[in-house]
Amino acid sequence: MEDIITFKLNGEETTYSGSATSRLLDVLREKYHLTGVKCGCKEGECGACSVILDGELINSCMVAMGRLTGSTVVTIEGYSKTDRFAALDKAYSFVSAVQCGYCIPGIVLASECILAKNPQPSEEEIREGISGNLCRCTGYNAIVQAIGIAAKEGAGLW
Repeated sequence: MEDIITFKLNGEETTYSGSATSRLLDVLREKYHLTGVKCGCKEGECGACSVILDGELINSCMVAMGRLTGSTVVTIEGYSKTDRFAALDKAYSFVSAVQCGYCIPGIVLASECILAKNPQPSEEEIREGISGNLCRCTGYNAIVQAIGIAAKEGAGLW
């Protein structure tokens, strides 16, 4: 028997028919073809599968679809259409804070959550905010710098 789950996905009312125990990560990739969310560790440790659920950064590999009823999910595909993304994108590009791209969707969403909670975070707050996202290529200094620049340049957006 299939469950019917209604939620908002990137601003659109969405109805999912399937198992309530399916992982959000798998459904986003396989049913909705949203491939910005990546399967990394499958244990909630790497952040490659990060999405924003009801305003909070979560690891989609750890969330069952049954949890989504009435919720709002934002993936990098939806977020990339916003002015706030444009400010982050510009800052990340300016300091070359992107290399392979595997982790960056999750880190950009983490950046959004950091700045939404505190539009002028300290370096320590930025580092703590991205601590659940692993990056093996760029290194964290450029990413921290990019978030700081976005906070300054995008003042008023968050």
